[in-house]
Amino acid sequence: MIALSGACVMLIIGKQDTNEIISSVEWSTILFFIGLFIVVGGLSESGVIDNLAQFLINLTKGNTTYTMCLILWISAIISSFLDNIPFVATLIPLILTMESQGMNVMPLWWATSLGACLGGNGTLIGASANVVLANIGEKHGYDISFNKYFKLGFPVMLLTVFISTIYLLLKY
Repeated sequence: MIALSGACVMLIIGKQDTNEIISSVEWSTILFFIGLFIVVGGLSESGVIDNLAQFLINLTKGNTTYTMCLILWISAIISSFLDNIPFVATLIPLILTMESQGMNVMPLWWATSLGACLGGNGTLIGASANVVLANIGEKHGYDISFNKYFKLGFPVMLLTVFISTIYLLLKY
């Protein structure tokens, strides 16, 4: 609300053309996130998230350590190939459901964060920064293809996730 109020004040007192400002907004990104949260809300309201949470609890027999490791590695692998924001947005209600069922979720939050962030380093498409890097490299004569990036990035990602696993096991 504060940001929206500030934007309105800037529109009123600013000297830029309103149409110019509105046309420079990343509407596709905003619409993507609106759609994403609608889908996640639908999954939550329809019970899919609850069923996934129960499945995960049953799979790991409610063991927080197993669940933590599973979430860490699934987050890392999926975030290597898909954008981590939709994945994390789906995991949030899943972890909240696990919490409501009595599970200690603090390790799961850390597993999600580490897995999603580090997983994005595994492939060229795993994180926006990687794509920017490839584009800048190309402008300067460096060809950074998906395969070239994967050959270096994926093993490094696996190593960092392995180190994170050890850290989380020691911490929790």
